[in-house]
Amino acid sequence: MSDIVAEIRELRVEIDGRAIVDGVNLRVRPGKVTALVGASGSGKTTTGLALLGEYPAGARVSGDVRLTADGPVGYVPQHPAAVLNPARRVGALLYDIARAQVRHLPRAERRAAARERVLRALSDAQLPDAGALLRRHPHQLSGGQQQRVVLAQALLLGARVVVADEPTTGQDALTKSRVVEQLAAVAARGIAVVLLSHDLDVVRALADEVLVMREGRVVESGPVERLWRAPRHAWTRRLLDERRVPVRDAVDGRPVLEVRDLAAVHGTTTVLRAPRLTLRAGECLAVVGRSGSGKTTLARCLAGLHRDFAGEVLLDGSALPRSLRRRGRGQLAAVQYVFQDARAAFDEHRPVLDQVARTAVRLRGSGEREAREEALRALVDLGLPEGLAPRRPGELSGGELQRAALARALLARPRVLICDEITSGLDTVSRRALLDLLVGLVRDGGGDDLALVLITHDLDTARLADRIAVLDAGALVEQGSARRVLAEPRHPFTVDLMEATTRLGVESRL
Repeated sequence: MSDIVAEIRELRVEIDGRAIVDGVNLRVRPGKVTALVGASGSGKTTTGLALLGEYPAGARVSGDVRLTADGPVGYVPQHPAAVLNPARRVGALLYDIARAQVRHLPRAERRAAARERVLRALSDAQLPDAGALLRRHPHQLSGGQQQRVVLAQALLLGARVVVADEPTTGQDALTKSRVVEQLAAVAARGIAVVLLSHDLDVVRALADEVLVMREGRVVESGPVERLWRAPRHAWTRRLLDERRVPVRDAVDGRPVLEVRDLAAVHGTTTVLRAPRLTLRAGECLAVVGRSGSGKTTLARCLAGLHRDFAGEVLLDGSALPRSLRRRGRGQLAAVQYVFQDARAAFDEHRPVLDQVARTAVRLRGSGEREAREEALRALVDLGLPEGLAPRRPGELSGGELQRAALARALLARPRVLICDEITSGLDTVSRRALLDLLVGLVRDGGGDDLALVLITHDLDTARLADRIAVLDAGALVEQGSARRVLAEPRHPFTVDLMEATTRLGVESRL
């Protein structure tokens, strides 16, 4: 037991008589990275939070959770801004912890000792420019910086175990590589890391041991290289097999949507320049780039959700009004947007079926009964069980709501469907199923009239596309066929992105 800092034995967590975690065993060792992987709802987050003594409201818990190391368990959540006080500067958040640890020192030495502890924690969390960062509020930091501040808090508190919950979700390959380096550095200091992730490339690059979860149970576990080389369970093999998407051939259709000399601003700052971009009928265009590169701003300009731009967006050769409010019903129906956070896009108090049907009523003038029947057919066709359609959004999983959001957009019978990072939070199996569904919509279900804009940070997901447009720091730096861009990138940023993706695909810690 001396080499174990935390242990879970036969953990069972029930909600309303249904087990969401059932018979899970886990041993966490110092200096090692233990990864829990699985689909959404597999129980990995519930298991990880059990190490902190946190359980869902109303849960019935049995089993044993033991911590054998001194110090708290640190937690780095998927959305770190939620645990940082927005009203206080980063320095204040960290100095509160450090000052409490140096009270035993003479008063004259406390300030310097506290600062030394804060700077060391920031350095260990891979945040080198501490002076400027300490003066900022959390909202003035990027998501990656917020994540590292939360990690610095855990290190400052003396955590011997750190639970990292989906730390690379929604991030490009370059940022993912830095997260891998950051967590590897934490483990190198003798701290145990429990990684909860659906990103199998990151898991392989970082983990020592892997537990594969499905429906609340561990179906396979072992050293990472053994699982990759010879997976024993059918579910593990399926997770690994669904990672890659084949590159598609180009489509030569008529132009549907065109961007000309677009320059978008936030306040007085220009955040995006796209001189020329064309989307053709029956085509999938992937827009890739790092967080903050302008991907979502471009998508919102196309959809009329961001009106502060110069230049033109044309539909079938005619300029679209910049503002959604100035677009007619036909123009609204023609360009539909599916948001990354499907849950936030639904009214939590109204049944999903009613909200999906409302699109046909509002944008196509359908009758209420006809719209509900069409909405139900669309939901079932997209893989949502009929019994879930009358439920409220809170009773559906994220993947189920994502399909409902697609159905709602498709009921407008759009010419252009914009999907903003809709696969970023999904496991490999769910991601591949959704990508195959989108291909079917463009190539089969949508015929030649539907075109797809796929906003993504992930070059593997971009393989779905016919063409790829690359954004970096608000500029459109490269575009071309997916086959050419992936095989022969020309811009230095695209080259760096490809190299980082390749590294993540083949790395493993020795």
